Amino acid sequence: MRVATLGPRGTFSEQAVYKVFGKQITLLEATSIEEVFRLTESGDAQFGVVPVENSTEGGVSATLDLLMETSLQICNEVELRVNHCLLANVAAQTPREIAGHEQALAQCRNWLATHFAGVTLTPTSSNAEAARAAADDPGVLAIASSEAAMLYGLEVQTRDIADVSGNTTRFQVLSRSSTPPSGNDKTSLVTASSDHAGSLLQLLEPLARAGISMTRIESRPTRSGLWKYVFFIDLEGHIADTKVEEALSEIERASAFLRILGSYPRAS
Repeated sequence: MRVATLGPRGTFSEQAVYKVFGKQITLLEATSIEEVFRLTESGDAQFGVVPVENSTEGGVSATLDLLMETSLQICNEVELRVNHCLLANVAAQTPREIAGHEQALAQCRNWLATHFAGVTLTPTSSNAEAARAAADDPGVLAIASSEAAMLYGLEVQTRDIADVSGNTTRFQVLSRSSTPPSGNDKTSLVTASSDHAGSLLQLLEPLARAGISMTRIESRPTRSGLWKYVFFIDLEGHIADTKVEEALSEIERASAFLRILGSYPRAS
């Protein structure tokens, strides 16, 4: 089985892959979230695993934007406790910069401002890439996992530096086929309302009438016009459930745009 995720080795995305699939797989290390989508769309990978939402920083913009354009389906999800550590080269010098994925830097911003005020924060494509940079340069500290420290020969200076305890990221598993009902499912969709008054209420009313609970709603600006938005919605149930199917048919008639991103088992 071939599974694509954000590389290099040592990312939290890699941990999410192993949590879902175990280690008896071929891991394809992508250089970006966009490449994870491309590898899965082309069939080079049977599945792709991407971060979609963090408990403190919200939605992952790159993933959400790509979900609007892809033909892939969300077929599973997994939640991963993210323990950010500050890693240093064994020959560490006075730090010139601190590297990390932009989400990791945001999740640790207050801690970094308190302990490393004035040190340059450098976004990288992944936390593992930050660890690799620290391994190559004693003047760079990295925000990454303790697993990355072992992989790249770094020392853990401080553990669990996120500003909010219990920091958790939700990952979604992508494939080219849909998933049958499991009995404990959720459905993800993206939709856009029209411009007239009460249009968002019209979109959500079918869910209320059917007694379908939303587990998430998030707005994102579109690229098609100023101050225009789409809404990412997660709701309980599978698209094969009659009441879900009927409610989504109503939403489609009332919306300017609707795409079903997938129905899949809820993370345990």
